[in-house]
Amino acid sequence: MGKGFAIGSAALTALALFMSFAEAVNITEGGIDILNYKVTVGLLIGGMLPFIFSALTMESVSKAANHMIEEVRRQFRTIPGIMEGTGKPDYKACVAISTTAALKEMLVPGVMAVIVPIVVGVLLGATALGGMLAGALVTGVLMAIFMSNAGGAWDNAKKYIEEGNHGGKGSDAHKAAVVGDTVGDPFKDTSGPAINILIKLMAVVSVVFAPIFGAGLIK
Repeated sequence: MGKGFAIGSAALTALALFMSFAEAVNITEGGIDILNYKVTVGLLIGGMLPFIFSALTMESVSKAANHMIEEVRRQFRTIPGIMEGTGKPDYKACVAISTTAALKEMLVPGVMAVIVPIVVGVLLGATALGGMLAGALVTGVLMAIFMSNAGGAWDNAKKYIEEGNHGGKGSDAHKAAVVGDTVGDPFKDTSGPAINILIKLMAVVSVVFAPIFGAGLIK
């Protein structure tokens, strides 16, 4: 429920910022002509961005998880007594991996959300940027809803099987559910919520830099 409200809030916020952008570049009266090739290009770029952004964030989760697994295995090998409870694990190393990955791995997606609207606005113009924002809003909201629901379904399926259904823990169904939940957790906890930030951030950047967008460098 909370994720649904967050997605709806992001959509309304991005729509309001989109109207602010349209007023800032004086395209409210004439509107945005989707038959204009620049607007069509902007729509395609905007519709593609949530997919690229989701792929980058999913890959980031995978890299961080692999680093964490390697660190845990290293500690089991080098620190005696962890399994028996007599040895103390190095918790700081694991926390450092998570915090470092959270900052470093979001660098490229974050820069993309800031740079792409500026590049599209400068090269193709304000109307193309309006098309890009519209395309990102449509696919971004749908992707966020899809990821939240799909990730939640995978997570609930695993918990349902672990309660004893379909063979319970250790069964083939449980192994398959664990694989599904490995994708489902970053779906519902990372990529899905991050798309909300993507569509809002691109709209904010467009409004802030609206004065520099004209007809575009590409004619």
